[in-house]
Amino acid sequence: MKPVLKLILGLGLLTQASVISIGSATAEDLTLNALYMKQAAYSEDDIRAMTTAFEKDNPGVHVNLEFVPYEALHDKIVAAQGAGSSGYDVVLFDVIWPAEFGKKGFLQDVTARIPADYNDKIYDGAWTTVDYDGKRWGMPWILDTKYLFYNTDMLKQAGIAEPPKTFAELSADAKIIKDKGISKYPIVWSWAQAEAMMCDYTTLVAANQGTFFEDGKPAFDKGGSLEAVKYMKQSLDDGLSNPNSREYLEEDVRKVFSSGEAAFALNWTYMYNLANNPKESKIAGKVGIVPSPGVEGKSAASAVNGSMGLGITANSQHADDAWKYITHMTAMETQNKYAKLSLPIWKASYDDPAVTAGQEQLIAAAKSSIGAMFARPATPSYPELSAILQKKIQEVLLGQATAEDALQDAVKSASKLR
Repeated sequence: MKPVLKLILGLGLLTQASVISIGSATAEDLTLNALYMKQAAYSEDDIRAMTTAFEKDNPGVHVNLEFVPYEALHDKIVAAQGAGSSGYDVVLFDVIWPAEFGKKGFLQDVTARIPADYNDKIYDGAWTTVDYDGKRWGMPWILDTKYLFYNTDMLKQAGIAEPPKTFAELSADAKIIKDKGISKYPIVWSWAQAEAMMCDYTTLVAANQGTFFEDGKPAFDKGGSLEAVKYMKQSLDDGLSNPNSREYLEEDVRKVFSSGEAAFALNWTYMYNLANNPKESKIAGKVGIVPSPGVEGKSAASAVNGSMGLGITANSQHADDAWKYITHMTAMETQNKYAKLSLPIWKASYDDPAVTAGQEQLIAAAKSSIGAMFARPATPSYPELSAILQKKIQEVLLGQATAEDALQDAVKSASKLR
């Protein structure tokens, strides 16, 4: 063979080897895109730390994290469906979205990926976060509900021996605190025209043993739903609830409560440790927590299902790796390590000192509340339905309509949804 020919063949073999090498590297080195929310539950630092641990155990896999406000999360997921394979692989989704996302094909059905023994190891309320139409559209991750937080020092000053167990007692205690000049507005809520309001409203509906639908038709204008909105308006009229609640989201509630302005607040799990943190709060060490109140003769406690799950998008080209990542993020070991802002989905976690230490009061409340979680309406039209109710309830809170008239209008509008 002539030297020139040897050189050409050699270069060809070298080029082929290089292609093979490059192809192998490409197969091993991939990036997953994951979408999370900014506020509540796990902090951004916690999520980054969890993800770093995953990347360490899975060399060659990088996870690109994006954080958006909760209010933008739904629309980001929907918009990404048009991005094809350049969109997200893993998304955080709310308990109210599986019906819509499942019906429209935005998420992959992962039922077959979930080990059978997980069924009994994870709370039933957590599973409802990802279930729709007999399928599972992800793994539950954030197991959350709203609790009643109270300022122990204010209750002591007012001569109130124990926190309220009913919403009537909450109003009565708030009036005592207000009349004694301890707090101008003893109760603070997240009643802005947003999903946050729907969670407080649902908690009150649950307490009043209400329902959203009867025989498949909207029933917001009667029973527990009507009583819930009437209570909200009355608390404002009586000067017991902070009027700015009509503009507040959960973080606003946390800041007002942590500043020592309010005696009571309804909020998610994450507020407990932040309100007890001297760097974040003026009332650290003076924070009590109990299940959201009930209504005498109807319920002992109330709770809204505010849980969230992690799912694989329909467009993901890396479903297996995305599932490995979700498995890591939802693992009991991972959740137990970061249980100070969001409680685990695993039943056994609640007997682990790593989870319970320093937040025994929260754990006690959680054991009661988790079993009482009440779901917001499970419908593919939930975003539209929620928008209708938010607008109509806000009209009541602003004094622009009576509860009866506003909710009757909501029923009419909701009846037109498909």
